Amino acid sequence: MKVLLTGADGLLGSNLTRELISRGISLRGTTQPNRSSFTIDSLEMERVPTDILSCDSIDAAMEGCDAVIHAAAATAIWPPRSEMIRRVNVDGTKNVLAAAKKHGVKRMIHVGTANTFAAGSKETPGDETAPYDGWKYGVDYMDSKYEAHNLVMAAAKAGDVPAIEVHPTFMFGPFDRAPGPGKMILRVCRDEVPGAALGGRNCVHVKDAAVAIANALTKGTIGESYILGNVNLDYEEIFLTISKVVGADVHPRVYPHWFVRLAGFSMSALSWFTRVEPVVSIAMSHISTDEHYYTAAKAVRELELPQTPIEDAIREAHQWFLAHGYVYDEQGRIPRRIPTIHTV
Repeated sequence: MKVLLTGADGLLGSNLTRELISRGISLRGTTQPNRSSFTIDSLEMERVPTDILSCDSIDAAMEGCDAVIHAAAATAIWPPRSEMIRRVNVDGTKNVLAAAKKHGVKRMIHVGTANTFAAGSKETPGDETAPYDGWKYGVDYMDSKYEAHNLVMAAAKAGDVPAIEVHPTFMFGPFDRAPGPGKMILRVCRDEVPGAALGGRNCVHVKDAAVAIANALTKGTIGESYILGNVNLDYEEIFLTISKVVGADVHPRVYPHWFVRLAGFSMSALSWFTRVEPVVSIAMSHISTDEHYYTAAKAVRELELPQTPIEDAIREAHQWFLAHGYVYDEQGRIPRRIPTIHTV
């Protein structure tokens, strides 16, 4: 089987490439043109610089492939409204669907987000039947991923493309080059956690998500969605778990909703003048004060999604950060700023 993987050098893509290669799958991975992709440089795979917004570029990349995993996405929530984010997530998915239909792929797996479904509480977590309510946050990332989800499901229902959707929750693990979720780990290491919001998230080891996605090449039902998650933790529990794993002494104060949202409003207002991304934006403050809890029972059952302890994921992420200078520089000093590499 020959598989095309878009976004091969992102957090999920870098782990997924390794999972697919370990299974003996012939892999072709797309990366952005003229960008360093050091997380996959050493791997034996075919790399194709591809413009996700170019129909011809995607069409050429998919030539001769039996299946496609579309993991490339724009995930930023600052600024909250961005035409480029929408183009990458919606128009990019349209291009992948068109190429998949043209080349008659046997299966397409689209990587969405758990936020496509309404979350629940720890007692009654959200699942794949809960309707989308992410519009309330006013961010193009969530709205565009939901729009892309609908495009994929419509294509599957019409019989145009044999597609299924996977929806990871908050992923921890190695090769977090941007960094994304790993910023929480780095802030604990840098003693930059003044407090925690009252909300929470479902967390999953990125390697578990990669295993489930690789399994989805032959498992799962066409036209179905699968939430890829594991444990539901509030933010205080997440920070305490991180601090225990990395050996830091962090006891975050839990702030009430009004304080977090006031901070988000103030920092966002300041950012419009400084043009510097805020530590906490308006959208982020609203998201962090809500409970984003889900169940992955369907994916565990049908895609054999592993449930590795989240401590292992944090440990592997921390070790990778240590090895690549994110925690200490070559002189053993803490870098002045957390490295930022914008990825798609």
